Amino acid sequence: MGDFFDFLFVAGFWAATLRMATPLIFGTLGELVCERSGVLNLGIEGIMTAGSMAGWMWVYQGGDLWGGVLFAAFVGGMFGLLHSLFSVYLGLSQHVTGLGITMLASSLSYFVFRMMLPNVTTPPKIVPFESWSLPFFSEIPVLGEALFVLSPLTWLALLIVVVVGYGLFYTPLGLAVRMVGENPMAAEAQGINVHRVRSGAVIFGSALMAVGGSFLTLSAFDAFYIGMTNGRGWICIALVVFASWKPGKALLGALFFAAFDAMQMRVQQQASAAIPYQFYLMAPYVMSIVALIIMSRRAAYPKALLVPFRRGER
Repeated sequence: MGDFFDFLFVAGFWAATLRMATPLIFGTLGELVCERSGVLNLGIEGIMTAGSMAGWMWVYQGGDLWGGVLFAAFVGGMFGLLHSLFSVYLGLSQHVTGLGITMLASSLSYFVFRMMLPNVTTPPKIVPFESWSLPFFSEIPVLGEALFVLSPLTWLALLIVVVVGYGLFYTPLGLAVRMVGENPMAAEAQGINVHRVRSGAVIFGSALMAVGGSFLTLSAFDAFYIGMTNGRGWICIALVVFASWKPGKALLGALFFAAFDAMQMRVQQQASAAIPYQFYLMAPYVMSIVALIIMSRRAAYPKALLVPFRRGER
């Protein structure tokens, strides 16, 4: 049994965990900001797909890597704006709007990819981000290689956790976002423009989701292909509940799921062929569902989540 779990003490396992957690961190934080303002964004899967394609296409067409990240964020923000027009200003169903955004963003991404590269049979490659290492810390045995030699986007994701956490709980803007998600009528009485705050939160959150998608093509892989988000957006929605709508717990939840995912890959290689490989593929999802059930029983969701706001109504 000890040999079976030796990978837990290998730097590569924890490095893989951080790498696999990065798009989940961006996506979960983006969804968390949206939901804190009272808007459920089910468009996350499509927005992450659009971000992965937009960032890759920018670099493939000759742009720089950070420009690709910014372009992905811009594309995600535009889909967030579209979502807010329907769900915030028009008060339409957030479920239907979100699913529509997912289908639109995914289909449009694949369409643009095929239109731009009609004769491509294998995904073209780009030069992705190289890892950054922290001086001195990266030389620590085992831990240094795993925790201090990371992709620039992974460093950015960890920084965004701090920024979003501080912004939500220690700034007037964060208070406004939480207020419109809890009691929009009280927020309006205090002179807060509920529609603008919610719309801004959805746009910002969608931009973060798209950056998470761009990580897949600009750092984790070096190409774009259909279906590469592989349901990560839906996992992010579950992780928001797991995190009780708190950024710090969102980071832990993303690492938790990524560790299970990295573990199943290594256990699958070492285990007997008598056990079907599908068992290991579903293991991280099953474990995450169990953890979600346990944590969600004590979760305090934003009271105005999914509730459209119309001025003057009580």
